[in-house]
Amino acid sequence: MRVPQAEATKGSQKWIQLLVNECRPVFASALAPHLPTELAQRITWLSPLREDEYAEYRDADFLARLGINCPNVPLRRFWPARGPQWDALGRASASGPFFLVEAKANVPELVSSCSARAPRSLRLIREGLRATRDMHGCRASIDWMSGFYQHANRLAHLHFLRALNAINAYMIFLYFLNDDTHLPTSRDEWGGALALQKKLMGLNGPKSRESVIELFIDVKQLGQEPHP
Repeated sequence: MRVPQAEATKGSQKWIQLLVNECRPVFASALAPHLPTELAQRITWLSPLREDEYAEYRDADFLARLGINCPNVPLRRFWPARGPQWDALGRASASGPFFLVEAKANVPELVSSCSARAPRSLRLIREGLRATRDMHGCRASIDWMSGFYQHANRLAHLHFLRALNAINAYMIFLYFLNDDTHLPTSRDEWGGALALQKKLMGLNGPKSRESVIELFIDVKQLGQEPHP
């Protein structure tokens, strides 16, 4: 599904649009310490682009946008329709690596729960989350369907790409600092909230960080003063 968006005026959507369309050097600089030499400079960002109505992509269309073919397990067998709608998508070349982005601008955005109701959808989601949770070495008793469901389903899609289809992909969790358009959040505030999130989800083991990148970008770096 391709989902056109208006030009955003506040929050994480505003800043990711600005970052991808006007401030790519800032993005590359923030990513550089987390990636092999010069890889960050080679990323082509494919969404959300101004010339594409700032569209965001989900389901099979996010794979098509990236040019990914899943040879082993098709997405429809792993996750139901209306899966994650990606804040940004990028790739370093036609063969990867590929980059999925989830952006947040304040701590309350971290909290979410699964709203699926159809039995088949719930079955697929539970199976996908269970496999991902097991891969990360988390206890079976930890519930990923509520509390931090959005974070969990993003990790599940990374698992789908890397573990099930051998695709070189990275998941970027991007946290904007000092967003005066809504709820300004400092680096320390993010640090405390994310530490609690990891503890509650059981994501403290070494596997939990493989191919997962956490970025913190101050909106003041983006060359535009926030609007009240």
